Amino acid sequence: MSKNGIFWKIQRGELPVPQAAVTLGMEIREVDETSGTICVTFDGKADFLNPAGQIQGGFLMAMLDDTLGPALTATLEEGEFAPTLEMKVQFLAPALTGQLTGRGRVISRGGTIAFLEGELYQAERLIAKATATAVVRRLHRQHVS
Repeated sequence: MSKNGIFWKIQRGELPVPQAAVTLGMEIREVDETSGTICVTFDGKADFLNPAGQIQGGFLMAMLDDTLGPALTATLEEGEFAPTLEMKVQFLAPALTGQLTGRGRVISRGGTIAFLEGELYQAERLIAKATATAVVRRLHRQHVS
């Protein structure tokens, strides 16, 4: 693992932050590329609410995807990316406006397949948890620079 991968280039400002992460108000709080763990926060905006006044599940799933994916992406080599192949989410409690915290980790990685898991909290309350499978691929040169 080198710090020349796409995750680290974004952290250094060499590549733009993905617009989805900006929309979600994502901020990376801690990352450990050796263990494949990450802690991020999100801004649960009023724009994300469903008619019941709770954050719509699709936004929570996007937050979890933006937790699990970077946990793996921080471990990748330059020129690699890892799109999600499959993701399962369990919604355990409603989320309201305000800060949410995502904690994600790489459970196992073989050659090109990785298994990920993580949770989304609001304060100390567990809102949702997820598992995912991702595939590590080489990016085309024009997408890496």
